[in-house]
Amino acid sequence: MTVPTPSSNSPDPSRPAAPAKSSGDRPGTESEAPPPSPPHGSVPGYGGEGRPLVRRELRDAAVCAVAVAVCGVLMGLLWLWLAPRVPLYNNGQAVLFKDPEGEEAIGAEGVFALLGLGFGVVTGVAVFLRRRIGGVGLVIGLAVGGLLGSLLAQGVGKWFGPDSDLVAAARAAGKGATFDAPLELHAYAVLLAWPCAAVLVHLLATAFFGPRDETAAQAPVPHDWGR
Repeated sequence: MTVPTPSSNSPDPSRPAAPAKSSGDRPGTESEAPPPSPPHGSVPGYGGEGRPLVRRELRDAAVCAVAVAVCGVLMGLLWLWLAPRVPLYNNGQAVLFKDPEGEEAIGAEGVFALLGLGFGVVTGVAVFLRRRIGGVGLVIGLAVGGLLGSLLAQGVGKWFGPDSDLVAAARAAGKGATFDAPLELHAYAVLLAWPCAAVLVHLLATAFFGPRDETAAQAPVPHDWGR
């Protein structure tokens, strides 16, 4: 009776099996170690990189506010030119409205509000065209500059307009004469027309025509190599 000889390829149960080689032990491949985590406090936008960003936003806000506020001189001159005059009458004892039912006073405030809206649209578009990337500093600068420009326009119209001293103006006009009342604002809400329009127009222009963040669109799609 012949005993079969075991094949050389068959495993020997008396010997321990060799450990399987991992993908990192194969020739031509290297195991990739996870990247080291960044140290505490080195996240972009914080620490050393946050302070320059805040300084830049403050600088942009200051420059924008000054540039916008200076335009208030032009708005004041336009208001002085376009606003209707309120006629007053000197009867020798008191100063009265020549036309008590007239709407010249309301018309002057309406002209101021329309000019504020127009200057708000122009300055909002101009700032957007100058800096398309936008920013918090520009929005704050537009709001502050628009309010300061409205106050400056009111002061220019009152300074170069008719005399604000009614007694002196009536004495200079004489008894029975008619003279113009000073340019004044009684509805102070019209001062907000410029800053509100400027901020709104700038935000809309940035939202619709500003640069897009294409980082997410250009990110590579991960492949499932296990399939």
